[in-house]
Amino acid sequence: MAKISMATPLVEMDGDEMTRILWKMIKDDLLSPFIELNTEYYDLGLEHRNETDDQVTVDSANATKKYKVAVKCATITPNAARMTEYNLKQMWKSPNGTIRAILDGTVFRTPIIVKGIEPCVKNWKKPITIARHAYGDVYKGSEMKIPGAGKAELVFTAEDGTVTKELIHDFTKPGIIQGMHNINDSIESFARSCFNYALDVKHDLWFATKDTISKKYDHTFKDIFQEIFDAEYADKFKAAGIEYFYTLIDDAVARVMKSEGGFIWACKNYDGDVMSDMISSAFGSLAMMTSVLVSPDGYYEYEAAHGTVQRHYYKHLKGEETSTNSVATIFAWSGALRKRGELDNNKELMEFADKLEKATIDTIEAGTMTKDLALITTLENPNVVNSEGFIKAIRATLEKMM
Repeated sequence: MAKISMATPLVEMDGDEMTRILWKMIKDDLLSPFIELNTEYYDLGLEHRNETDDQVTVDSANATKKYKVAVKCATITPNAARMTEYNLKQMWKSPNGTIRAILDGTVFRTPIIVKGIEPCVKNWKKPITIARHAYGDVYKGSEMKIPGAGKAELVFTAEDGTVTKELIHDFTKPGIIQGMHNINDSIESFARSCFNYALDVKHDLWFATKDTISKKYDHTFKDIFQEIFDAEYADKFKAAGIEYFYTLIDDAVARVMKSEGGFIWACKNYDGDVMSDMISSAFGSLAMMTSVLVSPDGYYEYEAAHGTVQRHYYKHLKGEETSTNSVATIFAWSGALRKRGELDNNKELMEFADKLEKATIDTIEAGTMTKDLALITTLENPNVVNSEGFIKAIRATLEKMM
């Protein structure tokens, strides 16, 4: 059969360690045999990022602005140990953080539902998507250890020299303080990304903070969301038959635990970081979690929600067999291909993305899976395969569909 063509490239961001190995397997076995892949390639592996002083990460983000769709492999954010291991010039920043800042995007993470991998919360029947604001708060915080007695103040000096002060605490003994910030423009982008994504997928949108305690910081988030919704999205949501509502984060947690799922839960940066891990673990595994960065300007960057699977990579280097779950990385590719097809009106490409996802799920539901899923499945006598064997099994299922 003729391969599916792609009129416009998508941006391909290669990564690190075991996910880089899986990346090539997925392209060789699941994509290239069926598609004339058209990508603009960027190597975000740590060695190449170090060689280019991380300019390659900036270039990949700017290319995403040009082509509107990107697919990203998991990458390393180095710590001190990685500095030594890779002989780095410096401790480079998180590539995800750099890309998020340039694209001004919001991260949406959704569990992949598969029969035989049952959620810990028994009443969850549909996926719960976490929308995480990707700027500021504790991630750009300033911290200080207080050595002893003294007064700590929050100080703002305006351009005209006017000084505004707010007492933090009168210390009588040693302690700690932390200052954090956000900017209205970023919160507005976060809100619009959430509203647009909810309209795209036709799901209700919840937003939650702690405005009863944080009467200025969190309340500003709440107010900006409501103002934008009322001015720009209320009629669109009504026409789509979906709902937006705000609630306190503790109330949201209680509602989530009692719900059936099937909605988007928007969270501030730290809340989204924590809650996406909770949702993914409760649904089964981080390796069964899609992740897409969505910009209010219409840029999309698809990736796996998990890391580079370092432990499996070291086994792989020793020639030992691994059983690494590639589902989230496969779904990163399928998501990007579907969006590329949607933007280019390429129906064949969109249908292929649907078939690739169905082939992946059907393979697992037929009992063939990696070790991590075999440990938690309710299916009897699963067929546990290695990393390559799992991708080959999906290939066989996909070929039958094609």
